[in-house]
Amino acid sequence: MKARLPAFSLLAAVALVATGPALAQAMASPGYETPKTSWGVPDLQGYWTNTSLTAMERPQQASTVIVTEREAALLARRHAVTATNAQESIRSTLDEASSRQLLADRNTSRAYNRFWMDPGASYAQVKGEYRTAWVTEPADGLIPYRAEQRPRVQNVDGPEVRPQSERCLMSFTRSAGPVLSNGLYNNTYQIVQTPDAVMILTEMIHDVRIIPIGKVHGPAAIPKWGGDSVGRYEGDTLVVETVNAHPGQRSYISPTGKLTERFSRWSDGQVLYRFTVEDPTLYTSSWSGEMALNVSAEPPYEYACHEGNYALPAILAGARQMERDGRPRQAIKPYAGSLDVSEGQ
Repeated sequence: MKARLPAFSLLAAVALVATGPALAQAMASPGYETPKTSWGVPDLQGYWTNTSLTAMERPQQASTVIVTEREAALLARRHAVTATNAQESIRSTLDEASSRQLLADRNTSRAYNRFWMDPGASYAQVKGEYRTAWVTEPADGLIPYRAEQRPRVQNVDGPEVRPQSERCLMSFTRSAGPVLSNGLYNNTYQIVQTPDAVMILTEMIHDVRIIPIGKVHGPAAIPKWGGDSVGRYEGDTLVVETVNAHPGQRSYISPTGKLTERFSRWSDGQVLYRFTVEDPTLYTSSWSGEMALNVSAEPPYEYACHEGNYALPAILAGARQMERDGRPRQAIKPYAGSLDVSEGQ
């Protein structure tokens, strides 16, 4: 974008607000009465989406987690996805015929399958507040990683160590958790409840979590993809505790960590998703956040993915060539649920 944008002078002015009453633990919009299932628990069923430019951590361009509507709009204009969309809408400077050919499918080969991307156009509103991050504690909106946890080096020794998401097996963009996250597309969830369980279907790779109600965790010797989750109801809130996540999964908790999630209805159009991560292996302290799951007019789309499996020989061949050339492996930071596609997923 050629136009220069105003400085974010107002961001610093709301710094104290982000740590004050605005992040109070209200569970429903004032005056809202939570609907109940036929067996008397809060009804969370339906199609929901967390599509937005908001990521797990606060971006560098923002000074606070909570911003005004104007600040959110300015941040959205500076977001990498928005800027790329604007760039790709510019006509070629070559000639009219080249412009028509280049822009015919709205994909100038500067991004991955832009036709399918649906990252949203604005930052999310959680409880009526514009948020630049899902993380709310620490108040700076950043995950308190241990120093040794970032950066890390990509492991390309063999197919066994490549991430499950790369091979389209599970948790691409970490949508299913633990913790629930959003990405460039496929951000729809379906929640179904029975008296004995809750099912959360994730559009991305159709990951499914079956959360038994009132049960105990399984044996620690058997780690689970997506973690071992059990649930209970506390008033109008579904509380889910997850432990023993499979070490082969790219997750926000290690096999010894714990995630506590709380689902409650903020309004007819929004489920308030709150979470707390406790994992001394990965972090210097526990951290928490809030996310908006907004009602979706569409059910999850069918998902099909196999690029990672077809590309695996090329990925490993490229790594062997880098070794022969004496080039070091690329260091990457842990994925934080952002919309940045620089990790090569």
